Amino acid sequence: MGTTTFSGPLRSQDSVKLVSKNSTSGLIQDRTLHGNAAKDTRRYYLEEWFENLPKLNAYMYGSETKDWGSISDGDEAAEEVTVTGAALGDFVVASMSIDVTDVSLTASVTAADTVTVVLGNWTGGAIDLGSGTLAVKVFPAAPTTDNAANRNFEVLGTNMTSALCTRNATAAGITLTTATSDQDQAILAPHLDAATAWGSTKWGTENQTTWECSINTNAIDNQCIWAGLKLTNVPEVATDDDQAYFTFLTDADNSGQSMSDFTLLHFVHSIGDTDYISALPITVAANTIYHLKIVIDSNRKAAIFVNGIQYNITSTSGSTGGTSVTTGTTKSAALTNDIDLIPYIGIECNAGAAEAIDIHYQCISRTIFE
Repeated sequence: MGTTTFSGPLRSQDSVKLVSKNSTSGLIQDRTLHGNAAKDTRRYYLEEWFENLPKLNAYMYGSETKDWGSISDGDEAAEEVTVTGAALGDFVVASMSIDVTDVSLTASVTAADTVTVVLGNWTGGAIDLGSGTLAVKVFPAAPTTDNAANRNFEVLGTNMTSALCTRNATAAGITLTTATSDQDQAILAPHLDAATAWGSTKWGTENQTTWECSINTNAIDNQCIWAGLKLTNVPEVATDDDQAYFTFLTDADNSGQSMSDFTLLHFVHSIGDTDYISALPITVAANTIYHLKIVIDSNRKAAIFVNGIQYNITSTSGSTGGTSVTTGTTKSAALTNDIDLIPYIGIECNAGAAEAIDIHYQCISRTIFE
């Protein structure tokens, strides 16, 4: 189709799609973010393009059990708390798990990885607070550079560090790299302990939630990749009673899971602790971009898309193996009602060597009101 010019507004009752067409095969693929080139005023949208790198939480944290003992009026007591990653000039807040009314509690970074907390007594008499938990949070001082943590997402997982989340040198987005021991993990997760929209908004099965991301595989060695909507951040099929996510495993050693074909991309969904595994006809290749999308409709039924092509979802239950599916429009059965899911993307290594995955962006939306 050639270029078409409209003299008035383009109107569509359902949606407007941006598609691509392969000049050789004629294959048409949906390239529309959020499923609609024109956003719907009845929906709430979030997009993450990683302006700042996710780190091990947006703040660094340290704590210890502390008994300050008796402090005379007008005196101060100091305590050093180890906070890995803390640097001179960072902002610090401190708290105690016991009542500190009428005393002062201040904190600052006094050396690399070290926060000094000072408790001052200005009450007019000696005090003895007793024992409690002394906790400190450290926030990077540079909010406009990659030294500042991403406010929406953090990285976590076995032996994961902030340094293992980096900029991709040749492509847009970020790269997550695992450490080098068996079953080390690199996981991207929204902050669940802060009032951010990604973490505090309910992405419920009843909210017509749509989630999507763009990832790029690196080398295909010994690894497990998972991306989608879950209750926990782990890759195992059997852990969450309700979930909907894509996964790829190179062998059964990864997280103890067993698939019938370890070369294929799979889609896992669970309804009230009954698992379903769809084996998609997609052989996962190294250094390849995959756009993954999950759409939950008004009947709580999930549909899945990979690189703009819809695939059927199996109705055959089982927590291992996988049932082969083809392209098509078959959705899942209705997901469990009123389940709030969390978007996770992760990679796990399993051969004593680091594994990596690139993440270009992540998007999610839902109806404003269920």
